Amino acid sequence: MLEGKTILITGGTGSFGKRCCLELLRHHNLGKIIIFSRDELKQSEMAASPNFSSKKIRYFIGDVRDKDRLVRAMTDVDFVIHAAALKQVPAAEYNPHEFIKTNINGAMNVVDAAIAAKVKKVIALSTDKAVNPINLYGATKLCSDKVFTSANNYSGRDGTRFSIVRYGNVIGSRGSVVPLFIKQRENGTLTLTKPEMTRFVIMIGDGVNFALRSLNDMVGGEVFIPKLPSCSLENLAKAIAPEAKIKEIGLRPGEKLHEALLPEDESNKSIEQADRYIIHPSLPYWNYTGQKVHRGKPCPTGFSYSSETNPEQLSVEQIRELIDRYQLNTLD
Repeated sequence: MLEGKTILITGGTGSFGKRCCLELLRHHNLGKIIIFSRDELKQSEMAASPNFSSKKIRYFIGDVRDKDRLVRAMTDVDFVIHAAALKQVPAAEYNPHEFIKTNINGAMNVVDAAIAAKVKKVIALSTDKAVNPINLYGATKLCSDKVFTSANNYSGRDGTRFSIVRYGNVIGSRGSVVPLFIKQRENGTLTLTKPEMTRFVIMIGDGVNFALRSLNDMVGGEVFIPKLPSCSLENLAKAIAPEAKIKEIGLRPGEKLHEALLPEDESNKSIEQADRYIIHPSLPYWNYTGQKVHRGKPCPTGFSYSSETNPEQLSVEQIRELIDRYQLNTLD
């Protein structure tokens, strides 16, 4: 599907964007990759890295808050991966207006620009925090998800199609607790919010591959959820620094003890496949064909996919193996 095509990545200098760009360069023969982001320093650093020396890459400075700039950037673009977001939970509680401008207004701008530029497909990244949100970041991402899935209703019969990818915490991404624990290990004391806290975890490369697979498979309107392992914060700390002391600091503002990727309220419109769940849209647009295209087992009424009840819980040794993978595959 990507052969000779042009793909644009919003937030392209972030953890996901850089890994996605590398994956596209290595395994897909695209015509062009456009990195859209607002930080010229990160763009210049990325361009200077040997990993991204390809002539197929274009760097486009812009902000998803600026719809006109997005329209210009999406000219002649075939596919868009929307990864730009503000995502720090405590920062969202203190700066709600800024998160709304980027995560919600930015989503609306991406939708309008993609339709105006006649982009074929847009896949947007979501988060487990968008499920039954209790913090502002999660609330903005829930709104963003609704914006994208509903956009299919007015993009026209053969217009742009929009879908969502939703997964858990990315090991080692910016804001991840893993680099923090690795740094704190040097001092011999780790700060834990709650040892019993659980989270879904995914490697950045696996998240990228899942997003690209979903871009290929999407009809428009679906939420794609990978089956992931979970781990407790206590086991994560033991895997990184088994000899370190633990200082419990309590939950941060807006933070949950456990997270869910598929809430029980949406089980009635969800299906299970071997390695993923798919949530069909609440209000399918008139020619939605996802039920025919995506074959799977209907989820039982009341089913939820939550980190604390997830049957795949990682042991300390399994977490250590993931941390080793992360350290071996960290990009400059």
